[in-house]
Amino acid sequence: MEAGGFPLRHHRGGVPGWGKQTGAPCKHQRLRFTLYCWMPGAVVGGHPSPRPSSATSGAGSSLQLQAKPVLGDHGCRSDEDFNAVLEEIQKEVQRRKQLDHQSMARKAIISQCYKPKHPEVYVLQDSFLAPEFLETVKYCTSQDADFQGLLRHIDSISDKRIYRLPVFTEEFCRVFIEEMENFEQSKMPKGRPNTMNNYGVLLNELGLYEAFITPLREKYLQPITCLLYPDCGGGFLDSHKAFIVKYSLHEDLDLSSHYDNAEVTLNVSLGKEFTEGNLYFGDLRQAPTPVPKYVEIEHVVSQGLLHLGGQIHGALPVASGERWNLIVWMRSSAVRNQLCPMCNKKPELVDAEGFGDGFTRSPEGDMPKTVDLCSLI
Repeated sequence: MEAGGFPLRHHRGGVPGWGKQTGAPCKHQRLRFTLYCWMPGAVVGGHPSPRPSSATSGAGSSLQLQAKPVLGDHGCRSDEDFNAVLEEIQKEVQRRKQLDHQSMARKAIISQCYKPKHPEVYVLQDSFLAPEFLETVKYCTSQDADFQGLLRHIDSISDKRIYRLPVFTEEFCRVFIEEMENFEQSKMPKGRPNTMNNYGVLLNELGLYEAFITPLREKYLQPITCLLYPDCGGGFLDSHKAFIVKYSLHEDLDLSSHYDNAEVTLNVSLGKEFTEGNLYFGDLRQAPTPVPKYVEIEHVVSQGLLHLGGQIHGALPVASGERWNLIVWMRSSAVRNQLCPMCNKKPELVDAEGFGDGFTRSPEGDMPKTVDLCSLI
């Protein structure tokens, strides 16, 4: 984070519930998303909301008057429909106001009571990382590094600025999954990544930020993203949200189209054995087309995909086995302080725990570094 900055959340914004592979949201998903963007105190997109405060109170009658015509444009035709959606959103806002406190409470219990199976994985080591990845980072930190040179070290998947690269060793992936399974089988309290993933692990609650995810972002990933996404904050990624997702036949099977609350996302396939479950990518949310063109990408265990957070994407159903992935949403306060990537509004900030949603508020007189907004916004 920037020196002198504070973790903050934007209290409006959201991720639409897009229909699978079509890019078209269903009626009630679209209504919920629209109303989220109107609701004070609402934080949408699978991330915790701010601490309760007077700045995040529920919607009043004036909000209802303003929101009603907007919802009407999105298919809400009757007072019954409108009131049902409004009630649902008000309940969701109140739930999300408690997530930060609940997460901190779980983390405290876990740090005191949980016994790791593989305590060594909590501190990032070069031996965890694929030799090819280390070579790529070495190139990116050299004096003559440039974009074209980087493309000789990684694979460009499509013109959508999606890139594949080895990240971890297969042995590390195996041990890391064992640690996640050990935690899942314990009696520790567990938060889930977001409202779209019912299975998985929030890595901050497990204590994996300080000595693993933060150095992974700062020391290894940012030199790469600086060359790949200089126009979208790739050189100024100062916070993150990281979590594990798990898919299997009797749990989460797939993931509907969405975009991430991130400037840049890393998605690493950890294993185990599975079939199908490919990822698919459509348009950037900032530049939708009438008929989106999708590209389907297979998982390769121990390898990761880097893509823009605003790239609409999803996951097809697994056909067998279990699929575990590490997701790191990397955020740039220099970008999002100017415009919230979830609702395209000037951020209205409230205090939050930890990194919050990646926004910062500098002390008066301390001018933060800024970068140009992504050229596609």
